[in-house]
This record gives sequence, structure tokens and C-alpha cells, in this order.
Amino acid sequence: MAEKLTAEFGKGHWSLAGTERGVLLGIRDAGVFVARDEGRLIASVTLSTKKPWAIDKSYFQTSRKPLYLTSMAIDPALQGRGLGRECLARTLRIAREWPSDAVRLDAYDTAAGAGEFYRKSGFTEVGRVVYRDTPLIYYEMLL
Repeated sequence: MAEKLTAEFGKGHWSLAGTERGVLLGIRDAGVFVARDEGRLIASVTLSTKKPWAIDKSYFQTSRKPLYLTSMAIDPALQGRGLGRECLARTLRIAREWPSDAVRLDAYDTAAGAGEFYRKSGFTEVGRVVYRDTPLIYYEMLL
């Protein structure tokens, strides 16, 4: 994924390939859900009850049990076929069953970001910030 985004949009925060240590730290307080096709991993979603470091919760509405969508990745060869929408729909079902009353996330505010995808998927933009020289859009969906 990082290689595809870098080739298409140039170097940025999205250019950093995940490390085993980084992945393990990221899922310590999270649930990871995967989609497979004939045993091959084709998509993953990471949900956490713990607020990620880059998110300032003051932008969001009051919520007793928010979930944070911290990562969603689709096999680059399968992008544009509706798999992201399906993963997001399943994510919202999982969030309702968790139970949660909101799903929050941040997305890059760049051409490489997925902000438009989340907006089209029904998330509400609640703020724009720059964190460590990276422009981010905060999104929220109340459940």
C-alpha cells in the first residue's frame, strides 16, 4: 500500500511501511478484522477503544463509548471494486454490536488521503488540523 501511494502521490507520511513493532503496538488495544479471498489477505480494519495520539477529542461530539477506526487497508489490486465500502459497512455493524455510540477517525488531507471516501460514506467532517506537518481531517459518525 505504501509503495502504491508513494508512486502515485510522491513521498509523504503514507510512504512509511509498517514495521512488526509498530503493528503490534497499534493493535495492543484494538480489534483487527480481516477479509480473505481463497486464503489471501485482501483487506484489514483496525478498531480501538483507545484514542490514537493524533486525534484531539475536543473536535468531536460528546460520546460515552466511541470507537476509533485507526486503520483500513485494501489490497491495491482490488481497490475501486467496492471492497472498501463493504469493509466500512461491516465496521459499522461491529461498532453497533460492540456496543459503541460513535466511530471516529482521521484521514490525510492530501490527494493520497481517503477523506473523500469517508465523506461519501456518510461520515461528518468535524475538523481539520495539522499534526507533525501532516494535514488531517477528523471524521465522525454517530451511531
